[in-house]
Amino acid sequence: MKRTWIIVLAIILLVVGLPIIATAGSYNKLVVMDEKIDADWKQVENLMQRRYDLVPNLVEVAKGYAIHEKEVFTEIADARARIGQGGSREEVIGANQELTGALSRLLVIAENYPALKANEQFIRLQDELAGTENRLAVARQDYNGSVQIYNQTIRRFPTNILAGILGFAQEPYFEMEQGADKAPSVRFD
Repeated sequence: MKRTWIIVLAIILLVVGLPIIATAGSYNKLVVMDEKIDADWKQVENLMQRRYDLVPNLVEVAKGYAIHEKEVFTEIADARARIGQGGSREEVIGANQELTGALSRLLVIAENYPALKANEQFIRLQDELAGTENRLAVARQDYNGSVQIYNQTIRRFPTNILAGILGFAQEPYFEMEQGADKAPSVRFD
């Protein structure tokens, strides 16, 4: 009799316990992936902040040489202000893409001013910015890799059911701005 109760209890524990264990494992995996995305995003933000801090110095040095390039300086200031305001990841990504385009145009302008290109402070700032851009590219790649793995996981069956119930939603990729594949053009009229 005792043996029968032990067997029945074991079966009940298996029937009830296994789904709970499986659900807990899936939930914990989603939490870890979500935290990885947040951590990777924080690294992207950290590097964008570094760039945000470097840009005014670079602009001030360049302004002395390229006074008539007001439009580029205005675009940089506007994009920088939008990044500083924060907002959703999508808004920060958009502002960052605008800043990237404006910085590209600034560096093209610098090519046309030999004295600016030779300025030690400008060269140092440009090198720092280039290093930051490289680190930012790697951080964006890491972020997008984490987003890809996470989004794939929450879309797969049966995890998609659990993810939907528990409120895990897809995360946005950090995508290239339209037209970013073309070199910026600068005209001197």
